Amino acid sequence: MMNKPFLLFVFFLYVMQLPSYAGEPLALHPDNPHYFIYQGKPTVLITSAEHYGAVLNLDFDFVKYLDALAADGLNNTRISTGVYAEPEGGFPYIPNNTFAPKPGRLIAPWARSDEPGYANGGNKFDLKRWSDEYFARLKCFMAEADKRGIIVEIFFFIPMYYEDDVWNLSPMKASNNINGIGNVAVDQIYTLDTEPALLEVQEEMVRKIVRELNDFDNLYYEICNEPYIGGPTMAWHDRIVDVILETESELPKKHLISWNVQNGSAKVENPHPGISIFNFHYASPPTAVAINYGLNKVIGLNETGYNGTGDDHYRNEAWEFILAGGALYNHLDMSFTVDSPDGTHAFVVSPGGHSGGGGVAIRRQIATLKRFIESFDFIRMAPNSDFIEGDEDYTLAESGKQYAVFLRNSAGKTLRVNLPQGEYAGNWLDPVHGKTVEIEKFSHPGGIKDLSVPGEFTNGVALRIHATR
Repeated sequence: MMNKPFLLFVFFLYVMQLPSYAGEPLALHPDNPHYFIYQGKPTVLITSAEHYGAVLNLDFDFVKYLDALAADGLNNTRISTGVYAEPEGGFPYIPNNTFAPKPGRLIAPWARSDEPGYANGGNKFDLKRWSDEYFARLKCFMAEADKRGIIVEIFFFIPMYYEDDVWNLSPMKASNNINGIGNVAVDQIYTLDTEPALLEVQEEMVRKIVRELNDFDNLYYEICNEPYIGGPTMAWHDRIVDVILETESELPKKHLISWNVQNGSAKVENPHPGISIFNFHYASPPTAVAINYGLNKVIGLNETGYNGTGDDHYRNEAWEFILAGGALYNHLDMSFTVDSPDGTHAFVVSPGGHSGGGGVAIRRQIATLKRFIESFDFIRMAPNSDFIEGDEDYTLAESGKQYAVFLRNSAGKTLRVNLPQGEYAGNWLDPVHGKTVEIEKFSHPGGIKDLSVPGEFTNGVALRIHATR
């Protein structure tokens, strides 16, 4: 374990080597706010990332982790702050869970006191003092992610899911800190009616993190993971949005804020005007995109899983969500563990039947999607349900100029595409192996054009059509 002075020295060396942050943070694209702009380029965020403990778990080698994401061509990750930790072995379908630090290995925004008694080893926390070691580690993580072109989602809070075994591990619980703060029931942690001192601690933590990270461009904030489970109120949620906005009003840079809306799908009603990203979990099929497209903001899917250990479901889910008009996809990749920070853990279905996917193969398949969408001028495109007749497809189009299509069930298909008059070319893409088959340039008088899917593309297919003049 690195001692605190050494870690601070390492962070100083990082800072000295970094370029000045003269750019602009991740933002909504001014010409099409369904997408991002970053470093002057239209951007989508597509990844297959670890279970949110990269910073809070001192045993996790986040440099190896970020190296793996970058090597596989991905550009996003999601981390938690340390207000929550899971019990070791409490989730058997996530072996060596990064979100479950071993005894004494949780690091949080608050300093440890001199008083023993934290529930999972080590001294209790002092909610009135910040941890220099934590903020050094957090900034090191942000700097390493920035060097690799990886955007970081930081979610401040997470509900305790009505479960005392996770509330018992939170530094915010009174038994785990020397301040006597957090003497509340598990479903009363995130409300405006909670203990005033606890609400003050939450707001001050948000302010501290926002100030400390203001120089970084490669981040956005999410208020709370799955606030629809376990007691957080909308009034509390909106208050935390206000805290971020108030804090950044006095700072040079302004960062996007996300609301994790629901599992599956829901129509967003009366959102806080400070919200720019609306994230869903397990949103397959991607109806959440269609019913919320009129918000003119980014729609994302930032947690997946529980559909077996195979790649097919998650790959198809990713393609469908992005080709439906989403701009963010984050697969929960269970091959990233404390013992395998490079994402090579070979996991199995747990005795309880819960399972998820991950690994090098699915990451590279998802990266193929990222390269595919980036090959278009996608800022000019929008969902189009009229391009293909009679098939369940997901299509983005700029009429008469460019078309991007995905079909899950492609074997033996002849697609009837509806094209204006013009000269066109294109190609088929196998999402599994990345193989392409060119479509010979053709002149079209307008109307229906039949295109036959190559026979070898039996496990989903993507289609690119573009005007040649």
